[in-house]
Amino acid sequence: MSNHAFEKSVDGQGLYDITAQVSSAVASSGVQDGLATVFIQHTSASLLVQENADPAVQADLQNWLSRLVLENDPLYTHTEEGPDDMPAHIKGALTAVQVGVPVMQGKLALGVWQGVYLWEHRHSARTRSIIVNVMGD
Repeated sequence: MSNHAFEKSVDGQGLYDITAQVSSAVASSGVQDGLATVFIQHTSASLLVQENADPAVQADLQNWLSRLVLENDPLYTHTEEGPDDMPAHIKGALTAVQVGVPVMQGKLALGVWQGVYLWEHRHSARTRSIIVNVMGD
């Protein structure tokens, strides 16, 4: 078993490819066959495995989720940190804070068009903390 942590700077809402950082953690773990669990230590951002070929997919996902969870809804009472704060928490609750990816022959067993992404739900720039736990032989 091996744990690795890294930080990712983001410029605001959107999907950020973290496949290289996760792959590096897997490679340095020495695990040949097992599972990499990727976990983000935040409640207003999430993780997903998604297409890495066409950036339109990422834009469409972002637009769809923003339409689903609107800002400035009078229902929200958690508004001290701005109009994007509570929607970011809802988006985080609807998506995932962890993803698991099989490790085969020392590498992530992602499909040809798959990447691991941090999905930032807040508007402003910030730094996100991510943990990669690799277990196996």
